[in-house]
Amino acid sequence: MFLLINIIFILLVFRILFNAKVLETLMKYHWGFLLRFQHVFFFLVFLAIIFFTENYFLDVPELIWSVVFAFILNIGIYYLVYFYLVPQFYLSNKYPEFILYALICFLVSSLFRILLEPAVFNMKFNETLSNTKFLYNVYTAQGIVILVASFLGITKDKFLIEQDFKNLGEEKDQLYLDLLKSKLNPHFLLNTLNNIYSKSITPSENTSESILHLSKLLQYVIYDTNKEYITISQEFSSIQSLKGLYQLKYNNLLDISFDIKDEETLDLIEIPPSICLTLFENALKHSAVGIEAGSFIKLSYAIQHHEFLFDIRNSVAQNRTLVSNLNDSGLGNEAVISILKKYYPERFTFISEPMENNMYQTILKIKL
Repeated sequence: MFLLINIIFILLVFRILFNAKVLETLMKYHWGFLLRFQHVFFFLVFLAIIFFTENYFLDVPELIWSVVFAFILNIGIYYLVYFYLVPQFYLSNKYPEFILYALICFLVSSLFRILLEPAVFNMKFNETLSNTKFLYNVYTAQGIVILVASFLGITKDKFLIEQDFKNLGEEKDQLYLDLLKSKLNPHFLLNTLNNIYSKSITPSENTSESILHLSKLLQYVIYDTNKEYITISQEFSSIQSLKGLYQLKYNNLLDISFDIKDEETLDLIEIPPSICLTLFENALKHSAVGIEAGSFIKLSYAIQHHEFLFDIRNSVAQNRTLVSNLNDSGLGNEAVISILKKYYPERFTFISEPMENNMYQTILKIKL
């Protein structure tokens, strides 16, 4: 009964140690220490078990030598299962082989102790302390070693595999985020450079202004998008530059208006780059400004009730073919939502829906 209680206690303790939240915290700082601690903790408990069970049959000093012998033997069995059987067979889905070799380890180590210890250490057997109790103690102790080594080895490797998947998922999300941050259409930038070049042949005031807008936009793409956060002022500066390039391309005839309130907060609040710019790009693409008469974009920004409010209303293109040729499809709202979920979980509201009179509205609210 004593050994059974110890088995349950050990498994419960190590199950708690491998609780996901506890491990997630420990892995950040003390993963190596945790691995060493679990081995040391088990060996100390197992040493106590061996000592108290052997104490019935032996006196000092033979008791000490018997405990040392059993302890050294079981260290080898423990690490054989932990470092070899679990990775080679269990994690390779070779479950029958794993069970077979674990059973062989159990039987061989038990038989080795049963044959050797009574002969070497002169154990005392009588009616009260029969050899049956000794056999029971040996089988139970060896079973503990095999079970705990298997349990800890499997749990550790399964957890590390889950961590690898989690890390891969985070890396994938980061790559996706980086792709969004650098998603400005290269064809558009190339066309803008061609337009600047064509205008530079004939001297024009718009040429230098186009170069200035393009320079600001490229600075944003190269430097600002590599940051985790930028100020709203920096984000709106890139939007203004993109708007300026479009206006110059269409001779300042586009109906694009900005309503920016609470301007004093532009340099105080930070957001991940490319969120607002991407929403503005989507509006440019779908509104057909510069292509269809009556098309428009209205952008507004405000701080209301400790919330960042970004609102875009735009016309909807009548000729979808012309719009689809204007820009690449981009990454769109799904990518923006994925960024928001990463940086503002349960703190944002995103609405993107059609309205009456052939209009479309996109609203982004972020709790500050």
